[in-house]
Amino acid sequence: MKIPALDPSIQQFLDGINQISDRLNRAQREVSTGLRVQQVSDDPDQVSTILQARANLDAAQQIQVNLSRVKAEVDTAEQSLQSAVQLFDRVQTLGAEGATGTQTASSRADLAQELGSILDQMVGLSGTSVAGRYIFSGDSDQQAPYTVDLSQPSPVSAYLGSLSTRLVQHPNGSAFPVARTAQEIFDAADPAQNAFRAINTLRTALIAGDQTAIKTAVDGLPKVASYLNSQLAFYGMTQNKVGAATDFGQNLQLQLQQQAALTSRAQMPRTTLFDFLA
Repeated sequence: MKIPALDPSIQQFLDGINQISDRLNRAQREVSTGLRVQQVSDDPDQVSTILQARANLDAAQQIQVNLSRVKAEVDTAEQSLQSAVQLFDRVQTLGAEGATGTQTASSRADLAQELGSILDQMVGLSGTSVAGRYIFSGDSDQQAPYTVDLSQPSPVSAYLGSLSTRLVQHPNGSAFPVARTAQEIFDAADPAQNAFRAINTLRTALIAGDQTAIKTAVDGLPKVASYLNSQLAFYGMTQNKVGAATDFGQNLQLQLQQQAALTSRAQMPRTTLFDFLA
């Protein structure tokens, strides 16, 4: 039996009922969530704007996560440099004692032994790690930058790390370096700035009892100390940069959250369900 087609006026009436039902369902969703766009069909033209706003927010949140990790590394590096500066202050004190000319072979040996311990500690500081990364090894952060063997004439190994090319993204779109290598800090190419070399030179001179060599080594210590302090200052400034970037990112993230919410929220206040059906 063939079912007769509906009268056009009846079909139009039923289509209208379906449209009203769809609009009612959508209105109920808007009332309950306050969001105008919940799926693509709600407003296809607005979807790209919403997706971009959410992508911007996701990127800002990831930058904040990265900055949090970097902060831990930079703070630890700064603490390690503080310790290195304090150790080198002790080196200068020992050097002054050894340069008096009144030391015995035994007392010079004691001074040299303490210098060996300080050199060992300084190499240990160069191998500072955070979350499994050697923060002074440059891009080769799975490898400790140096080893030390005080029984050798040159007790500190060659540098085992690499250059540091890592940059950290600022929420404003720029990027800045946050690390220096152990080679730059402790084992500078300029002998007058090389902490490892300065400590071992003084240690060797004391063991040999060479008063001229002791004096020469002691005379070079202040320049090395100044250089180490400049490395500490770099990390202090980097801490400030990371802090400023984090504050900037928090404000930006709040703005992007508001923007993402506004792009998907109903455009004008509506107080009743019938307002949504208008």
